[in-house]
Amino acid sequence: MAERLLERLSTGVALALTCGVPLIAVGAFTGLFVAAVSVGIAGTAQAAEAVPVRVLLYSDAAPLRIGSVDSVREVKLADARELYVPGQGRLRRWSPAGGGPFRVGDRVVRGRVLVRAHEGQIQVLNVVELEQYVASTVGGEMMASWPREALRAQAVAARTYVLHEAGKRQADDWDVLATTASQVYRGIGAETPETRAAARSTAHQVLTYHGQPILAVFHSTAGGRTEAAGDVWGEDRPYLRVVDVDDEDDAPHTYWRRTISRRDLEGLLDRLDLGVGRLEAIEVVAKTRGGRVKRLSLRGENRSLIADKERLKRLAGGLDLYSKLFEVRSTPDGFAFVGSGYGHGVGMSQWGARAMARAGNSYKRILQTFYPGAQLETWQPRHATRVGSHDRVSSVLLDVPTRDGRRRGLSQGVLSGDPR
Repeated sequence: MAERLLERLSTGVALALTCGVPLIAVGAFTGLFVAAVSVGIAGTAQAAEAVPVRVLLYSDAAPLRIGSVDSVREVKLADARELYVPGQGRLRRWSPAGGGPFRVGDRVVRGRVLVRAHEGQIQVLNVVELEQYVASTVGGEMMASWPREALRAQAVAARTYVLHEAGKRQADDWDVLATTASQVYRGIGAETPETRAAARSTAHQVLTYHGQPILAVFHSTAGGRTEAAGDVWGEDRPYLRVVDVDDEDDAPHTYWRRTISRRDLEGLLDRLDLGVGRLEAIEVVAKTRGGRVKRLSLRGENRSLIADKERLKRLAGGLDLYSKLFEVRSTPDGFAFVGSGYGHGVGMSQWGARAMARAGNSYKRILQTFYPGAQLETWQPRHATRVGSHDRVSSVLLDVPTRDGRRRGLSQGVLSGDPR
């Protein structure tokens, strides 16, 4: 692979990529992770195969075993600002030697590992090549035994999501977390021949809207209907709309029920600062466009209140509800929350994608269904081309500015027609 040099303008720190392995060159270091380079979405077409992704693997005060697979050290905090690394002593920052793979706790990862002490915590960053990250994330988010087209759809969604997040975080120390707070990344342990094939067969393919990678969120199970982004996060996205989803019956959380006694629920409400005294009634008083609960009325002997937004989020979390697609029913002893689906409900339903793939739909059809209006592009070193010359695709040549102010042509395809 040709050597490339990407410059992070905000810090003056450069990362040389040689044979896909980040090599560190420190300029004016300002306290950020060493040479952690952001993707720069406007220039994503610049050699997508060499784009580094910055994954925050760990941020905690507890000691952690880190090192090469054959030589692991227990890294501890010496104090709030320094690490203690066996054989190295007290350091503010440390990176295990060698070309990897590296062990970080129970993960084994490719790329580079960067460790620092920050505000009383050990923080571990993994700088990994984009397509390796995608191959692992597909395995972290879906079962490798699922149909090939579902895995391909997940690969495109995962790649698009991380590029979108990296574009927002160019001045930050990391692009994504390794957990469900972003998307699940477990390193090499989540890779299989199937997940690597899904990444490889969709390599460089990204969903865009107006030339930029979309917020390609996804969730486990829609419960029959997805949700509009505006009803979950307060901002609508034209490609994150309400979509009907069929054939999720095999999903473990298509239907669920939570029961709780009146006394236990009153205690939970008190702990959440939502107490109303003796609880007399709970009623759904407003729903979202996707049919999820938007407001709950809690009526008690001391007062009544409306649970929405943060209150509703706290209550749903305290009850351990799988989604906000539920009804409330009275029982002889208390209340039953009877619902469907798992997750926020926005974007692609993973179990819905599985059902579509099993019915013979392509990954492009799956993506078209769950991200209506988005465009599927193949990002190349100097240009992007539409995916699939046989598709019924409307193509337009865009003149898009890159991060350094230069402009590039971009051939872009709209997902339309019947892309089977």
